[in-house]
Order: sequence, then structure tokens, then C-alpha cells
Amino acid sequence: MLFPEALHIHLIFILFTGIAVYAQNLTGFALALVLLGLVGFTNIVPLEDAINAVTIIAVVNAALFLYRRRPLRFEPAFRPAVVSSLIGYFPGMGALTLLSAQSFGVLRVLLGLCIIACALLLWRTAKPSDTTYSAPAFALAGGLSGVLGGLFSTPGPPLVYAVYRQPWPLKTMQESLVLCFGVGAALRLVFMVVTGQISSQAVLLGVEALPVVFAITAFSTNRKPPVSRKTLQHLVCVLLICSGVGMLV
Repeated sequence: MLFPEALHIHLIFILFTGIAVYAQNLTGFALALVLLGLVGFTNIVPLEDAINAVTIIAVVNAALFLYRRRPLRFEPAFRPAVVSSLIGYFPGMGALTLLSAQSFGVLRVLLGLCIIACALLLWRTAKPSDTTYSAPAFALAGGLSGVLGGLFSTPGPPLVYAVYRQPWPLKTMQESLVLCFGVGAALRLVFMVVTGQISSQAVLLGVEALPVVFAITAFSTNRKPPVSRKTLQHLVCVLLICSGVGMLV
């Protein structure tokens, strides 16, 4: 139940969701990292509830984004990454259960380090490779991302770095990442519901954020980014690093 004295907390969470969804639709990956970074920095809701709420939001946002971007530009070479990321979700979800039961502090520190690592990797991304990565390379990046996705609902760092190194158009990168992360989030959501590890608070946070998800995704999906790709990467990286450092401190 949403009590009046808690209204500002829910409004802040919805605002954070709007920022994160817009960043996700521009970059293809930043939803969970930005939203959990802001939540972890402000501590407005329990981190575990926020992680599960992000999973709900990610599934809906991915479905809407991909629907509005038809026909999709999906590279066949990316398929091993999708398969291995789904496999990686299972050990990640097992680790989440263990950590949340034993040490919330460990969970918080690991997430802060994950956010900073993703930002630094993206910031230092070199120019695109001349050729597309091999299947084993994509499978390795996908597996590592799956573990992070199961653990934090933030499967970004390894796979984002790999995708942004490919000689692909920006739209192909966006759609490949959104598709992979959306499927992984759906798997994680089913697992959390079946095992009873998702609270009513997490469901409330996820559901109440959906209107802003629909509005921002409908607005931004097929629009040209307001800044250059390089400037956009810098802005997202600064936000991520500040959030990650704030969580560690």
C-alpha cells in the first residue's frame, strides 16, 4: 500500500526510472546500471527490491522498444552471446540468494564496482574492430554478462564492451543489446517469481513505473539522439561513475 508519507519515495523512484529508461533507449544497455546506481546512491528503497523492480521494468521496456523498432537488425554472429548469457543467469541468481542472505554490504560493494567498471570500459572503448568477433568471444562475453544479470539485473559490462567494438551501425548495437538483456530479464523474472524471491514492494515499484516507461520509450525509440554518440557516452559514463563511487563511499 502506498502511504502518503512514502509518496515522495515513489515519485523519486519514478523519476529515476525515467532517466534510466531514456539512457537505455539511447545506448541499448544503461537501464539497470543507471537506475540501480541512483537508488544505491540515495538509498531510497532496499537495493534487493530495486533490483527485482528493474527486472520488471527491463522486460516491458525491451518488448516495447523492439516492437517499435521493427524490422529488427540482429547480427547472426551475436547468437552465441544470447545463449551463453541465458546460461549465465542461473549461477548469478544463485549467488544473489546467497549474498542477500548473508551480507547486504557485499552486494552493495560489488554492484558499485560493477557500475564503475562498466563506465570505465565504455569510456575507454577503442574504435570499432575491423572484423566481427568470433563465436567463442561472444559466448564468453555473454556468459559473464549473464552472471551479472542474474546477480544484479545489470548484465551490461562485458557484453556492452564487446558490442561497442563491432563494426555495426548504432541501431544494430542498440537492438542486439536490448534483445539480449530483455530475454535475460524475462528469464530472471520467471525464476524470482517461481522461487518466491520477489516482494510485493518490488512488484509495486516496477508496476508504478510502467507508465513512464511507456511514455519515454514511445517518445525516444525512433528519434535521433539529441547529442552525438561520443557525447552521449561521456554523459552516461559520468553519471555511472558518480553513482558507483557514491555507493562505495
